[in-house]
Amino acid sequence: MKKQLSESQFHTAVQKLDISQQTRRIAYGVLVEGRPQKDFAAACGLSRGAISQAVNRVWKAHTVRALPPGYSRVSVILPEHKAFVVRKWAETTAHHLSQA
Repeated sequence: MKKQLSESQFHTAVQKLDISQQTRRIAYGVLVEGRPQKDFAAACGLSRGAISQAVNRVWKAHTVRALPPGYSRVSVILPEHKAFVVRKWAETTAHHLSQA
């Protein structure tokens, strides 16, 4: 699953983070604009690992804040037929939450 945020989700995620403007620009470019991390590594003269850390810091802030009460995020390994069912549940839940 590609990490992607809307502009409002991004701003909510970073509002309480103590991050540099460069980290903010990198994360915005990757998460909101969908630009490849390697582009920022080259442009900023940073390693791909540093770019990944910047993006993941904002992504983690989003995932922690994005869960409404009564919901949990899980990561599991399942047989394919059960994984199919769980993916459908995830899609239904995501659609339901986007309508709220």
